[in-house]
Amino acid sequence: MFILTVEGKEDQGAYSVVDHNGEKILYLFEEEDDATRFSLQLEDYGYPEMNIIEVDDDVMLKTCHIHECEYAIISKNDIVVPPDTETYDFI
Repeated sequence: MFILTVEGKEDQGAYSVVDHNGEKILYLFEEEDDATRFSLQLEDYGYPEMNIIEVDDDVMLKTCHIHECEYAIISKNDIVVPPDTETYDFI
């Protein structure tokens, strides 16, 4: 799996989306190409430059469960579009 971080701020956490309830959702991409495409779309919307990091699937899911972090697994069949405003945070 792959996560996004802000370039140069990798130690501050992963990119997450804030949903309509104010909850942070961590995007976990199954395919690196999809993570790359999404990061480029974010940059087109004026977000900071993103870095793509490969993470171990099991470790990442266990970490999310331990920290009660919401996440969404983005498969190659999913379509995700960046929010139209800078509604993101770090987990």
